[in-house]
Amino acid sequence: MSVSSTDKGLLTPDNCAVIFIDYQPQLRLGGSEKDWADLLTSGLLLARAAKMFGVPVILTAVECGEFDGNLAPQLTAVFPDQPVIQRSGMNAWDDPGFVAAVRKTGRRNFVLAGLWSEACLTFPALQMLEEGYGVYAVKDASRGTSPAAQETGLRRVEQAGGVSVTALQVLLEFQRDWQRPEHCEEVRAIVRERCGSESPGARRPGLRAHNAAAGRHDKGSQHTAREKAIRQ
Repeated sequence: MSVSSTDKGLLTPDNCAVIFIDYQPQLRLGGSEKDWADLLTSGLLLARAAKMFGVPVILTAVECGEFDGNLAPQLTAVFPDQPVIQRSGMNAWDDPGFVAAVRKTGRRNFVLAGLWSEACLTFPALQMLEEGYGVYAVKDASRGTSPAAQETGLRRVEQAGGVSVTALQVLLEFQRDWQRPEHCEEVRAIVRERCGSESPGARRPGLRAHNAAAGRHDKGSQHTAREKAIRQ
């Protein structure tokens, strides 16, 4: 991965694209409904981040036998006009249409999320790394056929030079500075929704200054009250 293809090692909306691989309900193996719900939550967070910041997105699905090629409707609802690249093979990099879509973006860094991460994510990731692309695997938005498969697949990608990230990490990397107003409120809302609290530094400087002054006033009032109590 070329360091010059990133912003001093960081992703920006202008230097990467996002790929969703086989986000198909039929590919769920094992796990509970909560596991699937958690996966979708992270995947949709990544999708919202990409759409919000205008990052190119590639959708692809495997279509063969019992797998009908339909992606999760929650995901396609975010990109209603986005074509889905249909494949028969597990390795998306074997599909000329997929490769063409990757190259058409003009980007050198790709954020990948998918199911059966030990195969359908790992295989194209490894070959994209060989082609000189930067690969970022979104751990919480991907699933293997078992925890061991997930761990082993992502470790293999990392050993080849890929990077593991989370969906929220990607969103915050796109935002980076709370003084960038275009999407600040949307990002803060997602952080609250995801974490139940503000991210560090997310409050506006003026509000922080106001809160700090209020805090000093409260402490002064408390100190004065204690002094009065002692004198009495």
